[in-house]
Amino acid sequence: TVASGALLRYLYDTQKNSLSNITRIEAYLAGKYMLLDSATRRNLELTETLREKKVHGSLLWVLDKTKTAMGARLLHQFLEQPLIRREDIEARQSAVAQLLSHSVDRDELREYLQPVYDLERLLTKISYGSANPRDVLALRESLKMLRPMKDLLKDFTEDPQLHEIHEDLDDFTDLVSLLDEALTDEPPLAMKEGGIIRSGYIKNLKVKYNNVFGYFFEVTNSFKNLVPPDFERKQTLVGSERYTTPRLKELEDTILNAEDKLNDLEYEAFCGLRDAIGARIAEIQRAARAVALLDVYCSLALVAERNRYVRPSLNDKGVIRITGGRHPVVEQMMQGDFISNDTVLDNKKNSIAVITGPNMAGKSTYMRQVALIVLLSQIGSFVPAESADLCVVDRIFTRVGASDDLGSGQSTFMVEMNEVANILRNATPQSLLILDEIGRGTSTFDGLSIAWAVIEYISNKRFLGAKTLFATHYHELTELEGKMDNVNNYCIAVREKGDDIIFLRKIVKGGADRSYGIQVARLAGIPDMVVDRAKEIVAQLTDNDIIEKIQSIEVHTGEGQARKGKVKHYDDVDLGQMSLFETAQDEDVLKELQEIDISNMTPVDALNTLYRLQSRLKNRWQG
Repeated sequence: TVASGALLRYLYDTQKNSLSNITRIEAYLAGKYMLLDSATRRNLELTETLREKKVHGSLLWVLDKTKTAMGARLLHQFLEQPLIRREDIEARQSAVAQLLSHSVDRDELREYLQPVYDLERLLTKISYGSANPRDVLALRESLKMLRPMKDLLKDFTEDPQLHEIHEDLDDFTDLVSLLDEALTDEPPLAMKEGGIIRSGYIKNLKVKYNNVFGYFFEVTNSFKNLVPPDFERKQTLVGSERYTTPRLKELEDTILNAEDKLNDLEYEAFCGLRDAIGARIAEIQRAARAVALLDVYCSLALVAERNRYVRPSLNDKGVIRITGGRHPVVEQMMQGDFISNDTVLDNKKNSIAVITGPNMAGKSTYMRQVALIVLLSQIGSFVPAESADLCVVDRIFTRVGASDDLGSGQSTFMVEMNEVANILRNATPQSLLILDEIGRGTSTFDGLSIAWAVIEYISNKRFLGAKTLFATHYHELTELEGKMDNVNNYCIAVREKGDDIIFLRKIVKGGADRSYGIQVARLAGIPDMVVDRAKEIVAQLTDNDIIEKIQSIEVHTGEGQARKGKVKHYDDVDLGQMSLFETAQDEDVLKELQEIDISNMTPVDALNTLYRLQSRLKNRWQG
């Protein structure tokens, strides 16, 4: 309330206007919408592509078949604010289903939507007094389309959403008639140069000229009772009276003054038309919102029809079950060659999927498609799949790719860890996590250890227990399937043909035993000499002991027992204080400072060390 009051005060002070276009204030309730952080919006490419920042290639590009600017804005809002109340989601899905099954009526509605201008923007200009004659003409043409829409929607009154739209499309026949009578067919942009008002519209007052009386006002008898007392009667005719005024006598010397008066009268009449529209702003705004909503539902229904989307069912069991799921954007780019995949995630034995396989095989595409299918469902859309039974998630988190943040002095790895920390602090058991290549920004063993610990933390329901898709090149993590009940291995199927590989794009049970990095390098065009040398080096670096070491690692379950041997038992107090990352106390940092051999450090090493120690102090444990 305080924030909205301050905002209105600011608008009053700066716009010097009554703000009659603001007829309602709607509070944003966090409990009504799925929360999407900036990284997730960016990584899922909801409204623009990651690299080129273009709409083409984004999810919005696939869904946006709207006919109006209002509908396009509302669809954009839908994508950034998915719903989390099941009844709200199903209400939208029902409206889309109705328009999908009545394709002829839907296409006719889209024809009526085509000529509709941006009513919301036009109303703002009218309320601010800045609308020109062509703006009013555009409003008139838009209002004409509402009646046939309303008539067509009478057959959809069984659906609550479409019935509400039908009711909000008020009848503006009287206003349209007034504007038809008053405005010329092609009014100018200028408001004070005449040519706005149709000839004959101002019937009660005319400025005329003759050689006897000069300039005079002529008023018909039906309106002569409205003549001001300072008007002097000059002549009486059969159907009218002629008057003059001292001021009019002063203007008789030049005809231009009479033209100015005529133009002023036209401007006054035009202002009267704007006032007539302004008196019905709330009604027109309600109709504009209904038009936008209808436009979005028609767009989603058309996309579902063209792209073979299905209506997902919703469950309260925490299960995500997708059969034949497809990536909505990639399948449009590939024009029919997309390989579909199944997905099963739940809160029990299938809460975490560890996905291995070579680069370019499709791991990231697969994980993103699961997130997009869930998100599409929660905006009320149908989804690209053969069938889908989905639970409602409160948040979607993604950790896909990273880059240096030079402006704040953060390395790739630091950016990655910040994102992971954000996810682990804010995710809930009802969240969906998409994690791609955690730990790749540092050394192999450090990265593997961090990835292992992250999976261990997420899998434990006493810590998090969120449904997670985890892609990795650390094949050693496939050992977790045997150590944790809710972790399952999946990989991208690959067919080898000599030194070449063929990506089959299919997700199958089990873990990949290699990354095929050298084969991918060959596909990318790396010179044969480099590829051959890389094969020699990898043969020398292969260490079969690594797997044996990994198999001996014990998993912290929080229950006092591990899959292999005993582990430390954590009581409830310990569990409440545990954190993924070991935090520093002041004496730890002092000890490390004392042991640093400054004389043998390069300037860069010294700077990195200072940065690392400073970060540890900022995040130290405050016990």
